[in-house]
Amino acid sequence: MALTITKLTKHAGRKMLLHSANLTFEPETIYGLLGRNGAGKSTLLNMVADRIPRSSGEITIDGQSVHENDHVLQRLFLASEDNLYPARERVNNLFKITKQLYGDFDDDYAEYLAKAFGLNTRTSFGRLSTGYRTIFKDIVALCVPADYIMLDEPVLGLDAGHRELFYRELITTYANRPRTFIIATHLIEEVETILNNVIVINQGQIKLAEPVEALMARSYRLAGPSDAMATFLPNVKVLSQSSFGHETRAIVTMIGSPALPAGIAKQALSLQDLFVALTEGSHED
Repeated sequence: MALTITKLTKHAGRKMLLHSANLTFEPETIYGLLGRNGAGKSTLLNMVADRIPRSSGEITIDGQSVHENDHVLQRLFLASEDNLYPARERVNNLFKITKQLYGDFDDDYAEYLAKAFGLNTRTSFGRLSTGYRTIFKDIVALCVPADYIMLDEPVLGLDAGHRELFYRELITTYANRPRTFIIATHLIEEVETILNNVIVINQGQIKLAEPVEALMARSYRLAGPSDAMATFLPNVKVLSQSSFGHETRAIVTMIGSPALPAGIAKQALSLQDLFVALTEGSHED
Protein backbone atom coordinates (compact mmCIF):
# COMPACT_ATOMS: atom_id res chain seq x y z
CA MET A 1 0.00 0.00 0.00
CA ALA A 2 1.53 3.30 -1.08
CA LEU A 3 0.65 6.71 -2.47
CA THR A 4 2.57 7.00 -5.73
CA ILE A 5 3.20 10.11 -7.81
CA THR A 6 4.55 9.58 -11.32
CA LYS A 7 5.84 12.32 -13.64
CA LEU A 8 3.44 14.82 -12.09
CA THR A 9 3.55 18.18 -13.84
CA LYS A 10 1.61 21.41 -13.44
CA HIS A 11 1.99 24.57 -15.45
CA ALA A 12 0.03 27.79 -15.71
CA GLY A 13 0.52 29.19 -19.17
CA ARG A 14 4.27 29.22 -19.71
CA LYS A 15 5.07 29.09 -16.00
CA MET A 16 6.07 25.67 -14.68
CA LEU A 17 4.69 25.18 -11.16
CA LEU A 18 5.73 21.54 -10.75
CA HIS A 19 8.08 19.66 -13.03
CA SER A 20 7.80 15.89 -13.54
CA ALA A 21 7.69 14.91 -9.85
CA ASN A 22 8.19 11.25 -8.94
CA LEU A 23 7.50 10.36 -5.30
CA THR A 24 6.35 7.43 -3.20
CA PHE A 25 4.73 7.88 0.21
CA GLU A 26 4.84 4.67 2.23
CA PRO A 27 2.27 3.76 4.92
CA GLU A 28 2.68 4.83 8.54
CA THR A 29 5.52 7.28 7.87
CA ILE A 30 5.94 10.96 8.73
CA TYR A 31 7.22 12.99 5.78
CA GLY A 32 8.45 16.54 5.69
CA LEU A 33 7.71 18.35 2.42
CA LEU A 34 10.15 21.21 2.77
CA GLY A 35 10.28 24.26 0.57
CA ARG A 36 10.25 28.02 0.61
CA ASN A 37 7.07 29.97 -0.03
CA GLY A 38 6.10 29.48 -3.67
CA ALA A 39 8.29 26.40 -4.11
CA GLY A 40 5.39 24.20 -5.22
CA LYS A 41 4.38 22.49 -1.95
CA SER A 42 0.74 23.57 -2.02
CA THR A 43 0.44 22.88 -5.74
CA LEU A 44 1.67 19.33 -5.21
CA LEU A 45 -0.66 18.62 -2.28
CA ASN A 46 -3.70 20.12 -3.98
CA MET A 47 -3.15 17.90 -7.00
CA VAL A 48 -2.77 14.84 -4.78
CA ALA A 49 -6.09 15.73 -3.12
CA ASP A 50 -7.63 16.21 -6.59
CA ARG A 51 -8.56 19.80 -5.78
CA ILE A 52 -6.80 21.23 -8.83
CA PRO A 53 -6.19 19.57 -12.21
CA ARG A 54 -2.78 18.29 -13.16
CA SER A 55 -1.20 19.08 -16.50
CA SER A 56 0.20 15.56 -16.81
CA GLY A 57 1.27 12.61 -14.69
CA GLU A 58 -0.41 10.08 -12.43
CA ILE A 59 -1.38 9.93 -8.74
CA THR A 60 -2.43 6.54 -7.39
CA ILE A 61 -3.01 4.70 -4.14
CA ASP A 62 -2.37 0.99 -4.47
CA GLY A 63 -2.55 1.39 -8.24
CA GLN A 64 -5.92 3.18 -8.24
CA SER A 65 -6.10 6.73 -9.56
CA VAL A 66 -7.26 9.43 -7.15
CA HIS A 67 -8.81 11.50 -9.96
CA GLU A 68 -12.58 11.76 -9.50
CA ASN A 69 -12.46 8.57 -7.45
CA ASP A 70 -14.40 9.16 -4.23
CA HIS A 71 -13.53 5.75 -2.79
CA VAL A 72 -9.80 6.43 -3.08
CA LEU A 73 -10.08 10.09 -2.07
CA GLN A 74 -11.65 8.97 1.23
CA ARG A 75 -8.19 7.67 2.12
CA LEU A 76 -6.72 11.16 1.73
CA PHE A 77 -7.20 14.30 3.78
CA LEU A 78 -5.69 17.73 3.12
CA ALA A 79 -5.69 20.50 5.72
CA SER A 80 -4.62 23.71 4.02
CA GLU A 81 -4.96 27.47 4.11
CA ASP A 82 -7.94 27.28 1.75
CA ASN A 83 -11.18 28.10 3.56
CA LEU A 84 -13.54 25.37 2.39
CA TYR A 85 -15.81 25.46 5.44
CA PRO A 86 -19.11 27.43 5.65
CA ALA A 87 -18.41 30.68 7.49
CA ARG A 88 -21.72 30.63 9.40
CA GLU A 89 -21.41 27.06 10.63
CA ARG A 90 -20.37 26.53 14.25
CA VAL A 91 -17.24 24.53 14.96
CA ASN A 92 -19.15 21.81 16.84
CA ASN A 93 -21.49 21.37 13.87
CA LEU A 94 -18.52 21.15 11.52
CA PHE A 95 -17.16 18.32 13.65
CA LYS A 96 -20.54 16.54 13.28
CA ILE A 97 -20.54 17.06 9.52
CA THR A 98 -17.01 15.68 9.29
CA LYS A 99 -18.10 12.60 11.25
CA GLN A 100 -20.90 12.05 8.74
CA LEU A 101 -18.34 12.16 5.92
CA TYR A 102 -15.72 10.11 7.78
CA GLY A 103 -17.56 7.56 9.93
CA ASP A 104 -14.59 6.83 12.18
CA PHE A 105 -13.87 10.50 12.89
CA ASP A 106 -12.65 10.59 16.51
CA ASP A 107 -15.07 13.12 17.99
CA ASP A 108 -13.92 12.42 21.56
CA TYR A 109 -10.35 13.31 20.62
CA ALA A 110 -11.61 16.36 18.73
CA GLU A 111 -13.39 17.58 21.87
CA TYR A 112 -10.26 16.98 23.94
CA LEU A 113 -8.09 18.88 21.45
CA ALA A 114 -10.53 21.79 21.28
CA LYS A 115 -10.27 22.19 25.05
CA ALA A 116 -6.48 21.79 25.00
CA PHE A 117 -6.13 24.53 22.37
CA GLY A 118 -8.77 26.76 23.92
CA LEU A 119 -11.02 26.57 20.86
CA ASN A 120 -14.62 27.62 21.55
CA THR A 121 -16.63 25.07 19.58
CA ARG A 122 -19.77 27.23 19.71
CA THR A 123 -18.06 29.90 17.62
CA SER A 124 -18.84 30.05 13.91
CA PHE A 125 -15.95 29.26 11.60
CA GLY A 126 -16.11 32.70 10.01
CA ARG A 127 -15.52 34.40 13.37
CA LEU A 128 -12.35 32.46 14.14
CA SER A 129 -9.00 34.22 13.95
CA THR A 130 -6.40 33.01 11.46
CA GLY A 131 -4.68 31.06 14.20
CA TYR A 132 -7.85 29.36 15.40
CA ARG A 133 -8.92 28.51 11.87
CA THR A 134 -5.60 26.73 11.55
CA ILE A 135 -6.18 25.00 14.89
CA PHE A 136 -9.64 23.85 13.80
CA LYS A 137 -8.26 22.39 10.56
CA ASP A 138 -5.40 20.72 12.44
CA ILE A 139 -7.86 19.14 14.88
CA VAL A 140 -9.93 17.75 12.03
CA ALA A 141 -6.78 16.40 10.36
CA LEU A 142 -5.64 14.63 13.53
CA CYS A 143 -9.08 13.06 14.04
CA VAL A 144 -10.07 11.82 10.58
CA PRO A 145 -9.45 8.12 9.81
CA ALA A 146 -7.75 8.73 6.44
CA ASP A 147 -4.59 6.77 5.65
CA TYR A 148 -2.74 9.80 4.26
CA ILE A 149 -2.98 13.10 6.14
CA MET A 150 -1.54 16.13 4.35
CA LEU A 151 -0.86 19.24 6.42
CA ASP A 152 -0.04 22.38 4.44
CA GLU A 153 1.71 24.89 6.74
CA PRO A 154 -0.11 23.46 9.80
CA VAL A 155 1.13 26.08 12.29
CA LEU A 156 0.18 29.17 10.28
CA GLY A 157 -0.78 31.91 12.74
CA LEU A 158 -0.11 29.78 15.85
CA ASP A 159 1.88 31.08 18.80
CA ALA A 160 4.84 29.14 20.20
CA GLY A 161 2.78 27.32 22.82
CA HIS A 162 0.15 26.17 20.36
CA ARG A 163 2.81 25.09 17.85
CA GLU A 164 4.47 22.93 20.50
CA LEU A 165 1.09 21.47 21.50
CA PHE A 166 0.28 20.62 17.89
CA TYR A 167 3.54 18.76 17.31
CA ARG A 168 3.11 16.90 20.60
CA GLU A 169 -0.42 15.81 19.72
CA LEU A 170 0.63 14.80 16.21
CA ILE A 171 3.20 12.42 17.70
CA THR A 172 0.60 11.14 20.17
CA THR A 173 -2.03 10.37 17.54
CA TYR A 174 0.61 8.84 15.26
CA ALA A 175 1.69 6.51 18.07
CA ASN A 176 -1.91 5.56 18.89
CA ARG A 177 -3.07 5.16 15.29
CA PRO A 178 -0.15 5.04 12.85
CA ARG A 179 -0.77 6.47 9.39
CA THR A 180 1.11 8.62 6.93
CA PHE A 181 1.52 12.32 7.65
CA ILE A 182 2.89 14.70 5.02
CA ILE A 183 3.86 18.02 6.62
CA ALA A 184 4.48 20.84 4.15
CA THR A 185 6.44 23.59 5.87
CA HIS A 186 9.30 26.05 5.66
CA LEU A 187 9.87 25.89 9.45
CA ILE A 188 12.52 23.19 9.28
CA GLU A 189 13.89 23.41 12.82
CA GLU A 190 10.45 22.83 14.34
CA VAL A 191 9.79 19.54 12.52
CA GLU A 192 13.29 18.10 12.15
CA THR A 193 13.04 15.76 15.13
CA ILE A 194 9.67 14.22 14.20
CA LEU A 195 10.30 13.37 10.55
CA ASN A 196 11.09 9.92 9.19
CA ASN A 197 11.59 11.04 5.60
CA VAL A 198 12.28 14.37 3.96
CA ILE A 199 11.42 15.79 0.55
CA VAL A 200 12.93 19.09 -0.53
CA ILE A 201 11.20 21.01 -3.31
CA ASN A 202 12.56 24.17 -4.90
CA GLN A 203 11.13 26.14 -7.82
CA GLY A 204 8.81 23.27 -8.69
CA GLN A 205 11.50 20.61 -8.77
CA ILE A 206 12.10 17.79 -6.29
CA LYS A 207 15.69 18.23 -5.09
CA LEU A 208 15.81 15.12 -2.91
CA ALA A 209 13.59 12.54 -1.23
CA GLU A 210 15.03 10.10 1.30
CA PRO A 211 15.04 9.01 4.96
CA VAL A 212 16.25 11.75 7.28
CA GLU A 213 18.67 9.50 9.17
CA ALA A 214 20.43 8.31 6.01
CA LEU A 215 20.57 11.82 4.57
CA MET A 216 22.09 13.39 7.66
CA ALA A 217 24.62 10.56 8.01
CA ARG A 218 26.21 11.52 4.70
CA SER A 219 25.89 15.32 4.80
CA TYR A 220 28.65 17.55 6.16
CA ARG A 221 30.11 21.01 6.26
CA LEU A 222 33.76 21.02 5.19
CA ALA A 223 36.33 23.77 5.65
CA GLY A 224 40.01 23.89 4.81
CA PRO A 225 42.79 25.35 2.67
CA SER A 226 41.56 26.17 -0.80
CA ASP A 227 44.17 24.01 -2.55
CA ALA A 228 43.30 20.93 -0.45
CA MET A 229 39.57 21.52 -0.94
CA ALA A 230 40.05 21.91 -4.69
CA THR A 231 41.64 18.46 -4.75
CA PHE A 232 38.98 16.79 -2.59
CA LEU A 233 35.67 18.35 -3.67
CA PRO A 234 35.49 16.63 -7.09
CA ASN A 235 35.08 13.35 -5.14
CA VAL A 236 31.82 14.41 -3.45
CA LYS A 237 28.54 16.14 -4.32
CA VAL A 238 28.88 19.85 -3.57
CA LEU A 239 25.64 21.59 -2.58
CA SER A 240 27.13 24.99 -1.80
CA GLN A 241 30.63 26.43 -1.79
CA SER A 242 32.30 29.71 -0.87
CA SER A 243 35.85 31.00 -0.49
CA PHE A 244 37.29 33.46 2.03
CA GLY A 245 40.88 34.36 1.31
CA HIS A 246 42.83 31.11 1.24
CA GLU A 247 40.05 29.07 2.90
CA THR A 248 37.19 27.28 1.16
CA ARG A 249 33.99 26.12 2.82
CA ALA A 250 31.44 23.74 1.36
CA ILE A 251 28.33 21.79 2.24
CA VAL A 252 28.53 18.35 0.68
CA THR A 253 27.00 14.90 0.63
CA MET A 254 29.32 11.90 0.55
CA ILE A 255 28.95 8.19 -0.04
CA GLY A 256 30.95 6.18 2.46
CA SER A 257 33.73 7.78 4.51
CA PRO A 258 36.44 9.00 2.14
CA ALA A 259 39.68 10.04 3.80
CA LEU A 260 39.99 13.80 4.17
CA PRO A 261 43.22 15.54 3.14
CA ALA A 262 45.22 17.15 5.93
CA GLY A 263 43.80 20.47 7.05
CA ILE A 264 40.18 19.84 6.06
CA ALA A 265 37.73 19.84 8.97
CA LYS A 266 34.38 18.02 8.85
CA GLN A 267 31.29 19.08 10.81
CA ALA A 268 27.81 17.57 11.03
CA LEU A 269 24.87 19.55 9.67
CA SER A 270 21.36 20.29 10.82
CA LEU A 271 18.49 19.66 8.43
CA GLN A 272 18.01 23.43 8.30
CA ASP A 273 21.61 23.88 7.09
CA LEU A 274 21.10 21.27 4.41
CA PHE A 275 17.79 22.78 3.32
CA VAL A 276 19.36 26.22 2.89
CA ALA A 277 22.19 24.73 0.83
CA LEU A 278 19.75 22.89 -1.43
CA THR A 279 17.45 25.84 -2.00
CA GLU A 280 19.90 28.73 -1.90
CA GLY A 281 23.29 27.16 -2.46
CA SER A 282 25.38 28.46 -5.29
CA HIS A 283 29.03 28.17 -6.15
CA GLU A 284 30.63 31.47 -5.29
CA ASP A 285 34.24 32.56 -5.64
